[in-house]
Amino acid sequence: MKPVVPIMTETILESISDGVFTVDRDWRITSFNRAAELITGIPRREALGRRCADVFRSSRCGDDCPLRCTLADQKPIIGQSCYIVTSEGRQVPISISTAVLRDAAGRIIGGAETFRDLSEVVMLRARLERRHRVGELATKSAVMRRVLEILPAIADSPSTVLITGETGTGKEMLARTIHESGSGAKEPFVAVNCGALPDTLLESELFGYKKGAFTGAVRDKPGRFSLARRGTLFLDEIGEVSPSLQVKLLRVLQERVFEPLGSVRSEPAEARIIAATNRDLSELVRTGRFREDLYYRIHVVSVQMPPLRERREDIPLLVQDFVAEFNHIQNRQVQGVSSEALSLLMAYGWPGNIRELKNAVERAFLLCRTGSIEIFHLPEEITAAIPAGGAMTMRDVNDLIEAQAIRRALDAHGWKRSAAAHELGLHRSTLFRKMRELGIVSPARDGRWRGSR
Repeated sequence: MKPVVPIMTETILESISDGVFTVDRDWRITSFNRAAELITGIPRREALGRRCADVFRSSRCGDDCPLRCTLADQKPIIGQSCYIVTSEGRQVPISISTAVLRDAAGRIIGGAETFRDLSEVVMLRARLERRHRVGELATKSAVMRRVLEILPAIADSPSTVLITGETGTGKEMLARTIHESGSGAKEPFVAVNCGALPDTLLESELFGYKKGAFTGAVRDKPGRFSLARRGTLFLDEIGEVSPSLQVKLLRVLQERVFEPLGSVRSEPAEARIIAATNRDLSELVRTGRFREDLYYRIHVVSVQMPPLRERREDIPLLVQDFVAEFNHIQNRQVQGVSSEALSLLMAYGWPGNIRELKNAVERAFLLCRTGSIEIFHLPEEITAAIPAGGAMTMRDVNDLIEAQAIRRALDAHGWKRSAAAHELGLHRSTLFRKMRELGIVSPARDGRWRGSR
């Protein structure tokens, strides 16, 4: 089929690295440049005259086809991402741009589509991401990168590890990453929440029991120490363990043996121990609620998981991971989060940390069937700061983010405005003015300033 583009235009199209093809009103390909041949793996002679969907096998073919949308509303599309399947069956990530084709009289005679191979960009992005990802842990924040930098050394060591941090910061995920990065990765990872069980049940869960050890023990049951074998035993919320059970745990950690309930024989405790808590164990030691010798036994290596409010740079990355996860689980095609919704997520305080963020994204999935997650898909506690009229401008979002930063600095310095202003890089009078504008009210224990809206 003879191409419809002029010779000079065809020469230019042949010289560019982007693939270009045109179709007529019946969706049959009328031109197909050399780059299109190279990217798709389909010779021009085989492409010309065929319907574009039979040649350009894209993830956006069908009702969602960008070129179909352009011909319907006569609006060009620029840089839309998707992938194609080549003649060899290989997936190639591309970006697509479309335009309407008109004749000399201005009548629509078809459409044009250009596409760019993004394989190298995707590979580079993956390499850069691997620099900030260990297992399932991904970060762009400096405070979390420091955690990831020490993980290889921790993973290769058999020493007991104590992970501290607020609820929902991902302590168990960090423990799994340590386990999976070490030499015992093929051995079991066994977790037990020490705060979820009463003392008697927790003891039998940890150490197991023998038949006849108590009423109802009709058969032997191995405990978590046995199940972990030479792998990892993760003791979550270890700060909730009672003093009597702390003594038994201390013996296991010191002598590396344990006795199941009702047994007269000791069994080897070969598992590596990783403990976690959201409590201040040193304070519990000081007040006599946690044994000092057990504290130092589990505190050989300590890792602090920062709260989400201190690693806000990671929110877009975490949201992206959650969207991909829920798309896979629910077989959906949610495109991501709009910039306005993401700005609101960045501004929120996240008292529940990563767990609360994941729940918020999952909730948004229930309301967002297609397209992107918008502000109105987010939970009410996150959108509470939206003006009463229901509309939220980027200025509103920026004010929220700025207010959060100011409050964090003030909280960190006991609401001493000079120290907070220094941290924020502001003059004290500028901080005072911003506090008034943003409605940030000081606790004002001395009563000298109470702020105003």
